[in-house]
Amino acid sequence: MPVNYSPTTSLLPVKGIRLASLDANIRYKHDRDDLTLIEISESSSVAGVFTQNAFCAAPVTVCRDHLQQEDDIRYLVINAGNANAGTGEEGMTSAQMICAEIADETGTALNSVLPFSTGVIGEQLPYWKIVERVEELVEKLDADNWMTAAKAIMTTDTTMKAVSKTADFDGKTVTITGMTKGAGMIEPNMATMLAYVAIDAEIQQDTLQTILNEAVGCSFNSITVDSDTSTNDSLMLMATGQSGVVLNELNDEDQSTLIELINATCQELAQAIIRDAEGATKFVTINVEAAPDYAYAKEIAYSVARSPLVKTALFASDPNWGRLLMAVGKAPVKDLDVRKISLWLGETLLLENGEPAESYSEELGQIEMNKEEIVIRISLNAGEAEACIWTSDLSHEYVTINAEYRS
Repeated sequence: MPVNYSPTTSLLPVKGIRLASLDANIRYKHDRDDLTLIEISESSSVAGVFTQNAFCAAPVTVCRDHLQQEDDIRYLVINAGNANAGTGEEGMTSAQMICAEIADETGTALNSVLPFSTGVIGEQLPYWKIVERVEELVEKLDADNWMTAAKAIMTTDTTMKAVSKTADFDGKTVTITGMTKGAGMIEPNMATMLAYVAIDAEIQQDTLQTILNEAVGCSFNSITVDSDTSTNDSLMLMATGQSGVVLNELNDEDQSTLIELINATCQELAQAIIRDAEGATKFVTINVEAAPDYAYAKEIAYSVARSPLVKTALFASDPNWGRLLMAVGKAPVKDLDVRKISLWLGETLLLENGEPAESYSEELGQIEMNKEEIVIRISLNAGEAEACIWTSDLSHEYVTINAEYRS
């Protein structure tokens, strides 16, 4: 079960966005939706970030190409159960055929359709199962289908992950709703497995892309479950403009508020992935502070978050803080002065200026390790920069889930 996470029971529609989901039986044999279509109103802005994995999936390549060639993106099509990755030219053809069928059914340009896939890597996508359901999918489009869509994009997730927020500007209400999926093969290095966020404010394309790039840094690019970057990672941000609120017409304070609304949504979705990480029993926050710069701090935080020995100690609730020292010390950074480092587990001081804390006891460490939510704080005393990473523990269940993934 997710760590201290309860899925929302309702999501707000976003003006200019309609969704539809159905069961295309792409992989799952039980009765569950696994195919989703998102319709975006004309003249909307759409921004995206994608995996940096060199073996990126066919739909990722198609998405990048279509975004470069088309300013008016109108449809996103998402299938679960098959990643269409490692599938060569046949996989590219499958992705394009799906886009072509949606374009034909909706009377839009081929390049205005973006495909997304998640699931097993290395198996050809049965594209015909999708193509033959497109007409029905289009007929089911409705603004109130966010909940069903959030469930349809799941794979090893145990729960849907989605959020809605609102904010008022000069008497007009802006709504933002987002959904994501991901539980394993998570260290995005760009975004996450799959995430879709829509807002009904008007934001110019270039500005929207800049906002998304910055939002990713403090959200989806600050999480790790197992240090593995998926072949299919994709995050899309859509701005329809149908609320009547225009970003560049707001004063500076309101512009910051609207941008923070996007940042907060992305961060909440990213943290939901960690709370529902495969086999997770702990939600772990790693704060590195007083660092020379942000990149330096983040390298150390990730070094701790990626360590199998740290993660298994977390699962065992074992206050073996020597593993934390090891993980900090192996970080690929220069000029790390361990004589200045202080380290806390929750409120318990473990290390002070490179020396074991006199106030520490095993009992205090055990109290912190028994918690479901654990904070590890590392002060380098070498600057003013800081970084935060969220991660999970590594349990027997994680191994079982991934050993039986294709069963």
